[in-house]
Amino acid sequence: MTADPQQEALVPISVLGNPAQVPDGLTILTALEYAGYRVIRGVGCRSGFCGACATVYRLDGDPQLRFALGCQTPVQPGMRLAQVPYFPLHQAIYDLSSVADPARALLELHPELLRCLGCNACTEACPQHLEVMNYVAAMIRGDLEQAARLSFDCLSCGLCALRCPAGLSQHPAAQFARRAYGRCLAPRARHLEERVAEVRAGAFDAELERLAALSPDELRELYRQREVEPPSAGMLAGVRR
Repeated sequence: MTADPQQEALVPISVLGNPAQVPDGLTILTALEYAGYRVIRGVGCRSGFCGACATVYRLDGDPQLRFALGCQTPVQPGMRLAQVPYFPLHQAIYDLSSVADPARALLELHPELLRCLGCNACTEACPQHLEVMNYVAAMIRGDLEQAARLSFDCLSCGLCALRCPAGLSQHPAAQFARRAYGRCLAPRARHLEERVAEVRAGAFDAELERLAALSPDELRELYRQREVEPPSAGMLAGVRR
């Protein structure tokens, strides 16, 4: 009897303890859907940007607990999967306009940061390979610029907090650091202020009216003909460190 080639391409996985057979090459997210799970929560952009599809898994015979974004990670034989669409965190309430000392306010809003053990479990869990422990250390010493830079690509998936033995809420704290740095500490962008002044003065009103009068087909054609600036080497280098 000839083996079914489609059957040969299937790999065994387990979803919340339930066995399933899915085609090799699927991502975790599409494998869940192939196996019959209707994913409503724990799914978002499907492109690795939103962080909604946080997934925890083990491989048969391997005691290591692994963390990934379900939309970016291909299935492997023997995967034992569980999604974490929400993880309870300390969410601070604040008004940035009333913050006088951002570094001090950060530790007042997130005092749990001082419990950091320096174990680096958060960094190991990060699917973006961010230096989570290092930006936590930067927040503790009041270096919001460094914290903002190191956490800039954070997706807020929550896997760092899930793995943290000290109960830190790393990514909400880092979000405050980025916001506070941008509002209170970063140099003001003069070109942005100039452009806002031009908008308020009506410099672009006629062009907006012209665009609003175009048909959908005309707008699509205009979009296709737009001038696209090629990315520089510096821009590409800054996408991923």
